[in-house]
Amino acid sequence: MPTDIKGPAIFLAQFAGDAAPFNSWDGITKWAASLGYKGVQIPSWDGRLFDLKKAASSKTYCDELRGIAKANGVEITELSTHLQGQLVAVHPAYDEAFDAFAPAAFHGKPKERQKWAVQQVKYAAKASRNLGLDAHVSFPGALCWPFLYGWPPRPAGLIEEGFSELARRWKPLLDQFEENGVDCGFELHPGEDVMDGATFEMFLERLDNHPRCMINYDPSHFVLQQLNYLDFIDIYHERICAFHVKDAEFNPSGKQGVYSGFQPWLQRAGRFRSLGDGQVDFGAIFSKLAGYNYDSWAVLEWECCIKDSVQGAIEGAPFIDSHIIKTTEKSFDDFVAGSADKAKIQRILGIK
Repeated sequence: MPTDIKGPAIFLAQFAGDAAPFNSWDGITKWAASLGYKGVQIPSWDGRLFDLKKAASSKTYCDELRGIAKANGVEITELSTHLQGQLVAVHPAYDEAFDAFAPAAFHGKPKERQKWAVQQVKYAAKASRNLGLDAHVSFPGALCWPFLYGWPPRPAGLIEEGFSELARRWKPLLDQFEENGVDCGFELHPGEDVMDGATFEMFLERLDNHPRCMINYDPSHFVLQQLNYLDFIDIYHERICAFHVKDAEFNPSGKQGVYSGFQPWLQRAGRFRSLGDGQVDFGAIFSKLAGYNYDSWAVLEWECCIKDSVQGAIEGAPFIDSHIIKTTEKSFDDFVAGSADKAKIQRILGIK
């Protein structure tokens, strides 16, 4: 049977703040619903909205969260551990920069920080089950990223060992997701070792094709890499468990290409944009996902170097809603197809 994509939904990470209505679960879910969103994706690190440890241990707490959301007109789509997942694997070059992703008690203590991050992801697997969710979204982290470009020449085996270590760290975490019946969708993103189809396959191979190693599909990162984001769906649709609806544009010049010359976002050749302001062909994406029976959520992730976030959120709900396809349960030419009569078919073929 054909299935429909669910939505529109919104990732709350870029909107949570200290002022109402963005500083409480009740307030932000009412706000999201008022704009036409039917689902919200939770940044699990934001204590103003959510207590991850409590959600992992208390089904009652999770039922209360779901009840508030439902009363306000939205559902919970997924939990996100993008920040904690990033800290599962950090190259020392980025230690100080990524300290900001963890509580102050772990700053300057990379081993302790990593242990904290691992526990956070484990909590997320259990919390997702307590919330009745089937999918989760995260980052895998990176050990090889500083060696992305092959200069100076990389020592033989460096990338292979880096990916083997990444898999060693994630295998027990993915086993936790398996125990809880939840998929873990990694966002393929520059800055992560798993950034495209080739690196996803390297990771997946070392995980022995773990059934819970899935993809949070986000075409914006593929535009900036100049990867064919439609072919990607054809190749990996069976591994796509979540969908960030985010726009982007790539405008190379005589001065810049994919690397964008260390310029600030506004001056980069590759830039994230609000929905409809970039170059992503969302009509084709939604058609492909519908054709492959993707039946989970379409979640706005707002990031734009020009437009205000609230304007982006206001415009995002109707944009996504207009792209969701109500899939047909019958063929358009059924009215002239005739009945499935075996004897008739054999006569038509000249068999009898």
